[in-house]
Amino acid sequence: MSSQPYRVVAINAFNDNYIWLIISDDSHCVVVDPGDAQPVLDYITEHQLTLEAVLITHHHHDHVGGVATLLQHVGRQLPVYGPATEASDVVTHPLVQGSIVELLSVASTIKVLDVPGHTLGHIAYVTPTSVFCGDTLFSAGCGRMFEGTPKMFQQSLAQLSALPAATKVYCAHEYTLANLAFAKAVSPACDAVQSRIEEVTKLRQQGRPSIPTTIGIEQRTNPFLRLDSPQIQQAIAQYSDHQCHKNPIENFAALRRWKDQF
Repeated sequence: MSSQPYRVVAINAFNDNYIWLIISDDSHCVVVDPGDAQPVLDYITEHQLTLEAVLITHHHHDHVGGVATLLQHVGRQLPVYGPATEASDVVTHPLVQGSIVELLSVASTIKVLDVPGHTLGHIAYVTPTSVFCGDTLFSAGCGRMFEGTPKMFQQSLAQLSALPAATKVYCAHEYTLANLAFAKAVSPACDAVQSRIEEVTKLRQQGRPSIPTTIGIEQRTNPFLRLDSPQIQQAIAQYSDHQCHKNPIENFAALRRWKDQF
């Protein structure tokens, strides 16, 4: 039996969003962050799937904009799981750190992590093999800090980085190549970053997604998860024109400012 009792399908939306569909062997499914309803409806109709629930990570429109239309077309009440402090107009089952969700499609317990920073109420969904992390952690990067603080965001990323290295990371945007360009600027001598650039370039040329990544890959290539690296610290100090320091919160704040201007 597979260690992952479900499969995950990427549904493209807008310019670079991924809506994730978690599908069980018996054709039940759960949708994560349906910013657009139509591509989800098209897929579940074509593949004769039964939608069981909706999972929301945060309140931005490109993650929740399709929920109402999706529920209307399904024609029955579905649980909409999401952060307790966000998207209250669509969320029917509010969740906080440590909440547990049990769904047929996943066939394993989903644990909830509070991962604020991109937004104040952002959450992530963790299974024994995967994490659905919205816009908090990206492949080779992280989300913009729209509502949170550097302390919040750095601690959120540290929580995600502490997951097992084999954990598959399902983030919500195809930003990998742009993020890797920044990662290379921060650590030009990092072989893992260069190898990842070559790998992802081939995937994208073939029209294939670079997601999922894994926690292990991110620990080696994502500068926001490598704040303890002397090379990263020196690059941040040079960019910020101050002495190298080892405070992860200050380093995160400086690195995020650098990325915002990159």
